[in-house]
Amino acid sequence: MAADTTNVLALEHEILPALAQRRSPRAYADQPVPADALHQVFAAASAASSCFGEQPWRFLVGTRAESAEAYDKILASLAEFNQGWAKAAPVLVVSLAKTHFSHDSNPNAWATHDVGQAVASLAIQGAALGLQIHQMAGFSADKVRTSFGVPAGYDPVAVFTLGYPGDPAGLPDGLREREMAPRVRKPLAEFVFEGGWPQPEGERYDQAPV
Repeated sequence: MAADTTNVLALEHEILPALAQRRSPRAYADQPVPADALHQVFAAASAASSCFGEQPWRFLVGTRAESAEAYDKILASLAEFNQGWAKAAPVLVVSLAKTHFSHDSNPNAWATHDVGQAVASLAIQGAALGLQIHQMAGFSADKVRTSFGVPAGYDPVAVFTLGYPGDPAGLPDGLREREMAPRVRKPLAEFVFEGGWPQPEGERYDQAPV
């Protein structure tokens, strides 16, 4: 399927098309995700960088068509608001982080950072295939642990939907408006600080506090 070009970001500088096409929809088409496409997006996740090459990411996957029991468990872990729209997605995924390094068993303070990198790679590969994900913090990690028997040493990080974007007209009024609203991003000057942290006018970066 061709890449989704709906509501593409307009930015100050040109970026890769798949990055500009990536978004977080709540409306999904009633269309299964082919196994090959699923394999591709998770292969993209595996290509992400990680501290010591640990690759601490793990994914619990539920597809409505092939693994309905897992799908229902993930859906049940979501906050009620998220369940209302996420149930339209054909695939639900929990991302988890392995909390200790394999080579020395020390805590891996960068595990969740690396899981985020893996999911970002997955999302961009998905966008190139016409797929989109929507990541959610509104879920119960305890429900995930219990329903899937997640062992100690692995922390649920987030849940995300995966599928082909659908018609926003099927969403409730508030969500439909958010789905169709223009996508905006902060200008680079608000978050890129070359040379040091911004200081009030007249102060120097190396000035000691008094």
